[in-house]
Amino acid sequence: MAKGYNRPMGVGGNKGGGGGMMSQIKKMQEQMAAAQEELAVETVTSSVGGGAVKITMTGDQHCKSVEISADLLKDADAEMLQDLILSGINQALDDSRKLAEDKMTPLSGGFSGLGF
Repeated sequence: MAKGYNRPMGVGGNKGGGGGMMSQIKKMQEQMAAAQEELAVETVTSSVGGGAVKITMTGDQHCKSVEISADLLKDADAEMLQDLILSGINQALDDSRKLAEDKMTPLSGGFSGLGF
């Protein structure tokens, strides 16, 4: 059996071998948690139909508001309104995902091939 095999970190000839990496991982975890907290409060607003429908969503993909222009309600039929709301929600989700990606990518850059 190899010398030092199956020994805890820092025991024998492996003194502090992984301590630096562990502290880097802990720091990255803290940064990612802080970024996730920021995403929960940051918002994006997307509008469709020339501003007739506006959707506000957080960076962690929670819909905060849906605004529908009063002018649209005067002339709109139900199907057109449904299409605009659906389109607005999908656009807001895309914008929110982009915000999250922009915030998280620098933190997980070294782990891109590992599914992070």
